[in-house]
Amino acid sequence: MSTASESSAAATNQTAVKRKSDRELVVTRTFDAPVHIVYEAWSKPDLFKSWWVPKSAGMSLVSCDMDIRTGGTYRLVFRHPAFDHPMAFFGTYKEVTPNKRLVWTNEESDQGAMTTVTFDEDGAKTLVTLHEIYPTAAALDEALAGSAEGLPEQFAQLDELLAGGR
Repeated sequence: MSTASESSAAATNQTAVKRKSDRELVVTRTFDAPVHIVYEAWSKPDLFKSWWVPKSAGMSLVSCDMDIRTGGTYRLVFRHPAFDHPMAFFGTYKEVTPNKRLVWTNEESDQGAMTTVTFDEDGAKTLVTLHEIYPTAAALDEALAGSAEGLPEQFAQLDELLAGGR
C-alpha cells in the first residue's frame, strides 16, 4: 500500500506526450526510483508484463519474449476479447546500453516505428524519454489514435509498480 507522500509524488510526475514533427513522437516522465530499478522494469519480462498493457484497454499480454541485447529480438503477444486471434508485435534490439538506452524496431508491419528509450538518472529519480520515429506521418497519426493513446496510463502503471517496491 502506498503512503500519501508516495501518492502525491506519483501525481506530480505527469507523462508528457508530444508530437515533435510529422513523424516523431516523444513521451517523457520522471519516476521516483533510481535508474537501475526503472531499467529493470523495462528489461525483465516478468516486470514488463506487469505494467506495459493499459488496464483500460481490456487486453492481456499473454506472451512476452525479450532477448535484451544488441541484435536480440522481442515478441509480445496480446489478446483482446473482441478479436478472434491474438496480435503479435515483434522486432529487433538495435542498441542496448544497460541503465542508459534501449533502441528497437517494430517489425510487425512496414509502418512500424523505431523506438528509443533513454534513462537519465537525477539523484534518486529517473527521467525516461521514449522517442518514436515513424516511416510516414500517416503511421504516426494511426499510432496516436491507437496504441500511443495508452502511454500515459502505461507510464502511470509503471510508476505504481516502482512505488510498490516491485
